Amino acid sequence: MLMVPVGSTEQHGPHLPLDTDTRIAAAVAHALLDHVDGDWVVAPPVCYGASGEHEGFPGTVSIGTPALRSLLLEYGRSASSWASRLVFVNGHGGNIEALVAAVSLLREEGRDAGWVPCTAAGADAHAGHTETSVLLHISPGDVAAGYLTPGNTAPLAELMPAMRSGGIAAVSEVGVLGDPTTATAAEGERIFAEMVNGSAGRIRRWEPGRNGLLT
Repeated sequence: MLMVPVGSTEQHGPHLPLDTDTRIAAAVAHALLDHVDGDWVVAPPVCYGASGEHEGFPGTVSIGTPALRSLLLEYGRSASSWASRLVFVNGHGGNIEALVAAVSLLREEGRDAGWVPCTAAGADAHAGHTETSVLLHISPGDVAAGYLTPGNTAPLAELMPAMRSGGIAAVSEVGVLGDPTTATAAEGERIFAEMVNGSAGRIRRWEPGRNGLLT
């Protein structure tokens, strides 16, 4: 059975690496091996995703939703020829539309596929307290502590109208949604454990919804 981390390559403010989402997804997937039963292996991550909202900042490389959907679909078709079960471990919210489309079709075709999100309760949106804390836990040497800068801390629902037309750059000069200055490694350890435990529970139950999301 196969776990496939799915991330992105995109700006994460001045303090986090471009592959932050990929690192988190890969770390969660590897940690899951100690929390689920069965003969699971972790694949190399899919490092590019749908990140068009971040293209106002250097470093972002987005392949878009249609291309990501095709990639995940063909990946699943190929891997299912030898893997009895397939789960995508997603680290980037912008990938959800592609995941839903691809995994739903894989299931319609009779393949035992699903996906799980790397989420935690109360998480802020992007490169703020949540992601910075997790990186301080899993990759502390790659957090540029001298560049921690608060971004826009307004609720995401309030920011969405401007973001739909102008991306993250329309609401945050530094590309951050949240406040990374409050992040700590201890908090990152707690958040990471919540991500792993939540995903593990979904995988153990293995109850895919109509959109392929494990519930």
